[in-house]
Amino acid sequence: MAVIHHTTLKPTKLELLTSWLPTRPWYAGAGAPRLHKSGGFRLDDPAGEVGIEFMVATDEVGAVSYLVPLTYRGAPLDGAEHALVGTMEHGVLGPRWAYDGCHDPVLVGQLWALIEGRAEAQAQSLTDVVDREVTRSYGGPGLGAHGPTAVSEDSEGTWLTAPDGTTLLLHRVLRPAPHGVPEGAIGHVGGAWQVPDGPRVHGLFASLYAHGTAP
Repeated sequence: MAVIHHTTLKPTKLELLTSWLPTRPWYAGAGAPRLHKSGGFRLDDPAGEVGIEFMVATDEVGAVSYLVPLTYRGAPLDGAEHALVGTMEHGVLGPRWAYDGCHDPVLVGQLWALIEGRAEAQAQSLTDVVDREVTRSYGGPGLGAHGPTAVSEDSEGTWLTAPDGTTLLLHRVLRPAPHGVPEGAIGHVGGAWQVPDGPRVHGLFASLYAHGTAP
């Protein structure tokens, strides 16, 4: 169970993301964003070592909301220098290394577990509280997602491909959408966030496709 510490971070997560987001191929802005946190959830690391957060960060400039999976570690992750978002000083835990979680095997493993129903989404800012706004589904015999997951990015988002060919698309630019599985997909993860000057909405965070069926 992840324990949420209400303390200081220097720099803050949003300060790190302000310089990192514009480097991504799916970034929809024209310059540096003005960000605020507008939603998201957490997953527990079974070993209790790695913080796992799926943050929704909204750019006030263009009213665009981004899905940003992050992991927080107490030491650098070997071989993941390319995925480092930045380092922070945590008021309780000390130095923390923040990574693009799509390149962190702990987050990826727990994301597969969430889709298959073996893990529960946790509230973003509360300890030991299930996030009931997160939806998930999987219509298959069991994910063959064990082993290294290939990661690629384009303007559509981030693609995670498991050894059996199962492909998960993380929708980095979020759009409100009805609950349910997208056409052609065999599973999904959905969540909620706050629209600037508008209601709280629900949309797709990730869509799962069988081998050879991804759009």
